Amino acid sequence: MIHILLSRWRQGRRTMAYPRTLPALPERFRGRPQFSPGDCPEDCRACRDACPTGAIQLEPKPSLDLGRCLFCTECVDACPGEVLRFTGDHRLAARGREDLVQEAGAQPRLAEALDKELMRVLGRSLKLRVVSAGGCNGCEVDVNVLGTLAWDIGRFGIQFVASPRHADGLIICGPVTANMALAVQKTYDAVPDPKIVIAVGACAISGGPYLHQAEQLGGACGAGIPVDLFIPGCPPHPLTILDGLLRLLGRIH
Repeated sequence: MIHILLSRWRQGRRTMAYPRTLPALPERFRGRPQFSPGDCPEDCRACRDACPTGAIQLEPKPSLDLGRCLFCTECVDACPGEVLRFTGDHRLAARGREDLVQEAGAQPRLAEALDKELMRVLGRSLKLRVVSAGGCNGCEVDVNVLGTLAWDIGRFGIQFVASPRHADGLIICGPVTANMALAVQKTYDAVPDPKIVIAVGACAISGGPYLHQAEQLGGACGAGIPVDLFIPGCPPHPLTILDGLLRLLGRIH
C-alpha cells in the first residue's frame, strides 16, 4: 500500500486545468471553419460542390452549416483560392440549431447558459444518460473520454449514469435510425422533468453522412426530440464537448 501511495505522490496532478488554462492542441486539430468568400474567384462553386453533406451554401449569402459539417477538409482541398480553412478554435457548441449556420464574416453565437429555473435545479449536479442511436461510435468514444483521469468531468458535478430514470438529461449520439427511434423516445420519456437533451456530433444534429437517407433517420431533431444544446463535429473533440457542457451550466462565458 505504501508503494502505491508513493507512486501516486510522485505522479502528481494528472487532471488538466481547463477551463482555467487551455490544453495544448495538435497542429492537425480542426476547429471552427473560417470562410472569407470576398476573396473567391468569380462564379466559383468548388467548395459547395465538394461538400458531401451540402453544408456550404453560397446564396443568398455564403454560409456554412456546422450542424452538417463533417470537418473532412474536402472543401478546403477543392478551394482554388484558399478562402476556406479550419482554425484551432474548439468552441463550437450552440443552443439553437440556427446558431450553427455561420455566415461569412459574422461572429459565431456560442452556447448560453440554461434559464434561471433549470440552472437552480441542474446547475450544481448534472446526471446524463448517453444514448447511442445508430452511429459509428466515434462520438460515444469522445464523450466517454471525459470520464478519464485527464479530463475528470465529475469535478464539475457532471456524471454519466446507466438509467434514464436516474438522469437529468440525455446525450444523443448517432443519426437516430428507424430501428432506434422508438428506443430514443422511450428513453427520453423515462427521464423525469425537468430534463435537457444534448445532441453530440453531425449525425445526431442533422444525420451527418447519412443525411440523404432522411426517410430512415434525421438526428435528434428529426426524431421529434427537443434539443437544448448542439455540439457539432464528426466526431467533436472532447474539449469541444466539455466546453459546450460548461457553457450550458454557466461555468464559462
